[in-house]
Order: sequence, then C-alpha cells, then structure tokens
Amino acid sequence: MPSLILEGGTLRAIFSAGVMDALLDEDLMFPYCIGVSAGISNGYSYISKQKRRNLEILEKYRHDNRYIGVRNFFRCRSLFGLDFIFGEVPGRLIPFDTDTFKRYEGRLLVGVTNAKTGQPEYIDGLEADERYMMLRATCALPIYFPAIQIGDNDYYDGGICDPIPIHKAIEDGNEKHLIVLTQPKGYRKVYSKRNEMVGKLLRRKYPHLEKVLVTRYAKYNETVEFCEELEREGRAVILRPQGNLNSFEKDLDNLRANCQEGYDQAMEKMASIHGLFQ
Repeated sequence: MPSLILEGGTLRAIFSAGVMDALLDEDLMFPYCIGVSAGISNGYSYISKQKRRNLEILEKYRHDNRYIGVRNFFRCRSLFGLDFIFGEVPGRLIPFDTDTFKRYEGRLLVGVTNAKTGQPEYIDGLEADERYMMLRATCALPIYFPAIQIGDNDYYDGGICDPIPIHKAIEDGNEKHLIVLTQPKGYRKVYSKRNEMVGKLLRRKYPHLEKVLVTRYAKYNETVEFCEELEREGRAVILRPQGNLNSFEKDLDNLRANCQEGYDQAMEKMASIHGLFQ
C-alpha cells in the first residue's frame, strides 16, 4: 500500500496543496495519508476532493487580521485566529465538504506532540470534531500557539517530534511513499537558540519537551536523509520546492507561484507517482 506523507511549514505547505490538486486532477487518492501541521491540515481538502480550496483560503484571508495578526493573542492566545481558521472558514466562508470527507475509505493520521511526555502521537484524522481540535493541535507551534487540550493531554505541533512521519508510515505496513517536503533540496536545519529559549520557557510545565525542542534539528536532518535513501532505492518519490518560501509569506503572487510549482512538479512526475500503486 502506498502512503502520502506531508511535511508542515506554515504557509510553505501551499506547495503541498498544489501537489494534491494535481493528484485530484488525476483522480488519484492515496489509501494512507499522514502528516503534520499545515501539511496535514491542507491534506483535509485533498481527502474532501476540494481542489484549490487551500489556495483560495490564503488568497482571501492571508491579509485578514482574523487569520494572522497580533490581535489574535488577545482573542485566543495565538498569532493565528484559531476559531476563525478552524470555525468560520470551514463552517461558513469556504465550506468544508464533510460528506465527501467522511466517504474516504483510507487511513488518515494527524501527527501531534504530547507536551507532557515529549513523544509523538498519531490521531485518527477521520474522527475530527466540529472544532477540528486535532488540527489545532498539530499546528500549535509553541509561543505562536497555546498548547491544545484534547482529553486529558496537552498537545503541540506534530512537527516538533516527527516532522516527516515516514517511519510511522513504514511501521503501518506501507512499502512505497510519496513524500512532499516544503524545503528545497539540500536544506538542513541547524541548532536553534530560539528553540533552546522556548524549551527553557516551557520546561517547568512540560519538562520532557525541552530536549525534544533543542534536538529537533537533528531529528529533521536524519529523517530527510532517510527519505532520500528510500528515493534512491526506488521506494519513494520526493517532491519539494526549488526555492525558499517564507513561513509567513505575505506576497500572494509568491504563494500562488509556490502552489503552481507543486502542481507542475507532481504532473511532471505523475508516471512515477502512479508507479507507487503497482
């Protein structure tokens, strides 16, 4: 069974949205989809078969302070307007096709980081509630978001623990993979003083999270190298943008171009992508 694996990256994940639009044009639905942060959030529109929905949201609301803006810290302790993004947008402004989404017959996993244990967890994405709490959790980058409570646990961005969940996909029995990254080839993370600072700020409440944040760069780099080895072995197709896009990109033309690049790359490699199903 082939898997679709989606990296996060805030607005950089618009590249992934373009890839998934191409898959929809080819009527190609992966039976297993896993990802983190904005990657898997955009993946919901793929599962609901709503082409260009993710781009339409950014085109209409990227410069709306209800979407991103410091005023949201007073509303919901987040740079992003959580109730706007996960409430008004899918519920009223650009409706999410819940009926088509629920007809998906595959497996959909949302990666999150358990703030108390510092370990990754994978939630059944098809069990999303009306407030999309699991999507809020997988996007909850510390400082920019509050921890998101689901049940008895607090969660942060899934990309902290498992930024590219290829090992989980293999563990679940998938043998071939379409891996959609949001950083260009050759990109490697470096040690981050910011992550060290965030870890210190959170360690009293979440002591297991500090080490995960400080060593996040090494985990990311090891995972990218593993994905590239799978590609060399013919077990994966990797798609990624050629250039860098700012995680909080403001230029709509740049966002459109990045989305189109994802679409074009997927179409160029569509024969190889179809081959993952054989």
